Amino acid sequence: MNSRSLARALLASVALAASIVLAGCDTDQMSLATNAKANQPVPPKLVAAMAEKDMDLNSPILIRLFKQEAELEIWKQTRSGQFALLKTYPICRWSGDLGPKVREGDRQAPEGFYSINPSQMNPQSAYYLSFNTGFPNAFDKALGRTGSQLMVHGDCSSRGCYAMTDEQIAEIYSLGRESFFGGQKAFQFQAYPFRMTPVNMAKHRNNPNMAFWKMIKEGYDHFEVTRQEPKVDFCEKKYVFDAAKAPDAKREPVFDASAKCPAYVIPEDIASAVREKQERDEAEYNKLVAKGTPVARLNTGIDGGMNKIFAAKIPEGSTGLSEGAEGNTLQMLAMAKAPGTIPGTVNPPKPNLEPVASAPQQEPVVAVSAPATNTRVASAAAPEKSGGFFSNLGRKMGFSTADTTATTPPPQATASVTPAPAAPSTTSKLKAAVTKLIPGHDKSKDAPAVAAKPVEPTKPAETKVAATRPALKPSVSNGAGDTTSSSGQLAGAAPVVSSNSFDSRFSAVK
Repeated sequence: MNSRSLARALLASVALAASIVLAGCDTDQMSLATNAKANQPVPPKLVAAMAEKDMDLNSPILIRLFKQEAELEIWKQTRSGQFALLKTYPICRWSGDLGPKVREGDRQAPEGFYSINPSQMNPQSAYYLSFNTGFPNAFDKALGRTGSQLMVHGDCSSRGCYAMTDEQIAEIYSLGRESFFGGQKAFQFQAYPFRMTPVNMAKHRNNPNMAFWKMIKEGYDHFEVTRQEPKVDFCEKKYVFDAAKAPDAKREPVFDASAKCPAYVIPEDIASAVREKQERDEAEYNKLVAKGTPVARLNTGIDGGMNKIFAAKIPEGSTGLSEGAEGNTLQMLAMAKAPGTIPGTVNPPKPNLEPVASAPQQEPVVAVSAPATNTRVASAAAPEKSGGFFSNLGRKMGFSTADTTATTPPPQATASVTPAPAAPSTTSKLKAAVTKLIPGHDKSKDAPAVAAKPVEPTKPAETKVAATRPALKPSVSNGAGDTTSSSGQLAGAAPVVSSNSFDSRFSAVK
């Protein structure tokens, strides 16, 4: 950090400490500084990535989250004033269905725009570390929606929350902490059902939540075209983005979520850029619908989703309502390192076993021109059910070649055709192999078999299970884009608090 940045950080520290004293030593803000887990430093390679992207360690952040893709994005402000993507984290678990939270106990994770201030950061969380999403906001309250303590936290367990691994939430928490130290009063948290692309809007066009999703897509579009945090207001039970004072108005507009909207304008440069993007999106959407893009299946009892990288680590794991990256099956990801510790108590979502007769299984491949958007159209399917003794033993010995993400095979043709010899099943292969090993077995009595290429045994997937949670978690990665975890941590070692930590910053006002 250069001398100018250091001086700015010191001034911000003094200003923040002074504000706490004037507020009567606000315990919520001071709680940021008194917990060792919450003082873990930002990983050095992530700090290096910030420097490469022209970001300061203490510059503001913004978070975007997508249920269907099971991804959480950290955006950070560059020195130019615009936000750029710093890192994308796979989500370990989220609960409920695609759609907003409506009432207490519905297990829904919230969707919409929320503001996170220091008092919502919880270093004493039962789920390692967490921050409160702030649900319900003024819009939710105007509609009578209820719920409380909806968090983003660790422990990979969700009952209406967004759950990360402990290592991930430690890193996310540290990024939020440093932004507050830099003077950001609150960071914006945007939660979406999916990336708001034309292909996803077409796939979900019959969903009863579409009117709400189109409304929050407006804010999504404002961020996409400006790379600035959109100003959020509420009136007439709807969201309003980037509202400004009308030219002839004498004072700033006052918004009330349940009242009539005041007179306001949207700056023309923003309004025109958003309008052009929406026209492009609408044209692409209409093409997709005209081509007969299949409608996404509705929830058939699945409770939420899980990113594919985590589902690959869990026996009988399923992504549920989430979709994985194209070209990466669970078997391919089984050998990759998980971004953090997956607890042994994790409860993966149920697979979608309901067949869809009215729509084809494959989505059309469509090129979408939206910038910095990766359209995911792969659907999660049911894992292979466990069979008998020989079948299970066969899988362990490498005889099974079934893909856990394979879709239901199409029905066989009914024309009168001489059937080809059936390939031997896993059970029959194993029985034959075991029988030939029996002492005294007469091989001449064996039925002639078709010569087959021997099957290479498959290395079983390694599932990392933590017996107990350590007091402190190591960094989830050593780099900005790396999702692998480092496991080096001295057992029983006390956390090292740097001289620039919150403990030292607030020691004068404790």
